[in-house]
Formats: sequence, structure tokens, C-alpha cells
Amino acid sequence: MAQPMFKPWSLPAKVNVLRMKSSSNSNGRRVTPIHSTPSLTGVPQKLERRSLAGLRHAARDCRACDLWKNATQTVFGEGPLRAKIVFVGEQPGDQEDLAGHPFVGPAGKVLDEALHQAGIDRSEVYVTNVVKHFKWSPATRGKRRIHKKPRSSEINACRPWLDAELQSVKPEVLVCLGATAAQALLGRDFSVTRQRGQLVESTLAPKVVATVHPSSILRAPDSDARQAQMQEFVLDLIKIATLR
Repeated sequence: MAQPMFKPWSLPAKVNVLRMKSSSNSNGRRVTPIHSTPSLTGVPQKLERRSLAGLRHAARDCRACDLWKNATQTVFGEGPLRAKIVFVGEQPGDQEDLAGHPFVGPAGKVLDEALHQAGIDRSEVYVTNVVKHFKWSPATRGKRRIHKKPRSSEINACRPWLDAELQSVKPEVLVCLGATAAQALLGRDFSVTRQRGQLVESTLAPKVVATVHPSSILRAPDSDARQAQMQEFVLDLIKIATLR
């Protein structure tokens, strides 16, 4: 029987998982963040009126930017129509591009394990990305396709699809995974390092929060660091689970 990628761990006794950390000043008053930004593009009515299945079908032919030219296919979001939690990452990776499903590669396996440890059923959440096509460059040697960060113009071109997904699902909790997703949705000045786990006021969902992208855990320098980062990620997810 295969061993899990990460060992289960116990929540420290002093941690209160019933409260998410919110932005506040030195007097304890809640500070309204400047990241309450609406959509940069808006949702065209022709998308707004479509069902989630209709959106997925229409996105297959998206040519709003040039990323489709080198991608195998559009990788749209997946999950229940009325999921209470939506996770938004950056873009599909190599395996997602080939399979046509989000978060099924190495980072997806990390997310699955973390969700399991946090007591969240993956089948009950909606997962998607701010960009629906895989952006890559060929490796210097071999046939590997190396991930490239999408440009802001590419993110903006894809934004109507994400806005339409959120309007269709109407989640209670929106979770931005990593800096690209967080800055695309919460503003360019948003820092996951500084503001990780803080509730952010936004028109996108009643409760919005950001944490790391699971791929960052895979880039940890050694197994001890990977284990520590995984524990922090699981702790974030445990807190997020209480917001449903």
C-alpha cells in the first residue's frame, strides 16, 4: 500500500480554529482593506445568462488571448454548482492541460491530501484557475514543458470566465491559492506572505481569504521544510472549513 505524501499531524492545543484572523489596527478595530476590487472586466450578459455547463462548453473555444495556441485544451473549473467553497489557483499545469481537469497533477495531489487532513471533501468544493490555458515554454533539454507565469493581459482576458463561474456557483467562501490568484482578485498590492489567512472584504463572496498555492510546498528545499509548510497549509484549510 502506497504511503501518503505527507504524514497526518495533530493541531496544536492552543490554536483556536474557530476564528480566522482579520485585518485590524492597533486599537482592535477592523480595517476595510483596499482590496475590495470588483471585476476588472465585468461579465458580458451572454456569459452571465449561461449555466455552469454552458460556460464550460463555451470556454472550449475561447480565443481571448494567445495562450490557446500552445495549449492542448481549455481547463475549466469543476465542482458542485452550489459549492460553499471555491478555490482559485493560477493556471492549469502540464498534467491538467493533458487531462482537461483542474488540480490533477502534483500540486493537485498536495491539495487533495491537505483537504483530507482538514476534513474537507474535495467533491464538495469547486476548484478553478484565473487562467484556463496552460502557459509554458520548452525545457532546454528533453520534452518537458516548463510552467510560465501568465501576464496581466492574459489574466484580464480570462477574467470574464472566472467572474461567470463565481456568479453561477455563488460560494460562501472564496479561497485564493497563491500570489497570482490573490493579486488578480484582491489587488496588485496584496501580499500572501503578509496577509495569508486574513479575511478580506470583497464583492466576490461573503468571505474571502488567501493562502499559498500547493505547488509552493513541492518547491520546499527539503522534506522537513515541506512537512512544515504542509502543516501550515492544512491549518489554513481547517480554519477555512469553519467559515462554511
